Amino acid sequence: MTKLDRFDIRILDALQKNARLANQDLAEHIGLSPSPCSRRVRQLEDNGYIQRHVALLDPKKLGLTLTAYVLIGMDRHTPERFANFQKHVCQWPEVLECSLITGMDADYQLKVVVPDMDNYQKFLLEKLTRIEGVTSVRSSFVLNQVQLSTVLPLDHLQHDTP
Repeated sequence: MTKLDRFDIRILDALQKNARLANQDLAEHIGLSPSPCSRRVRQLEDNGYIQRHVALLDPKKLGLTLTAYVLIGMDRHTPERFANFQKHVCQWPEVLECSLITGMDADYQLKVVVPDMDNYQKFLLEKLTRIEGVTSVRSSFVLNQVQLSTVLPLDHLQHDTP
C-alpha cells in the first residue's frame, strides 16, 4: 500500500460519498487546484484504491422488495468444490454479495435480492440447490433495512502533510 496523504484521503472520502463530483468541485472541496486533483484521482484509480464509479439504485422502486441473507454449507472443503460454487453464484444477478465465511456452521454467506418470495423459491430450487456440493441452505429475510452504507471508514488511515 502506498502512503496516502491528507489530500488523497479527502479525495477518497468525497468520491465515495458522491462519485459524480466534477473535478473542479472536488478540487475546491479538498483544497487543491484542478490539475493536481485530477492527477491524484487518476493515481488513486491506477493504484486500485478506487475500483470503479457506480450509481446506487433504489431496489424497491425497481420492484426488488425481498432481500435474503443465505448461509450455504458445502459437503467438501476443496479448492475445486469452492471454485465451482463461486463460478456459479458470480454469474447470477440476484447475488449481490458472496463471502466465504467462518464461525457460522456455514461456508458461504450470500446477499440475494429478488422481487418476491416466489422468485426467491425459484432461485433457491432452480439455481442454488442445483450446485454440486451444496448440502445446506439457511435463509434469513430482511424486514427493515436500518442502516445501509457504501462509505468505508477512513479515520484509521495515517497521513502526512504533503
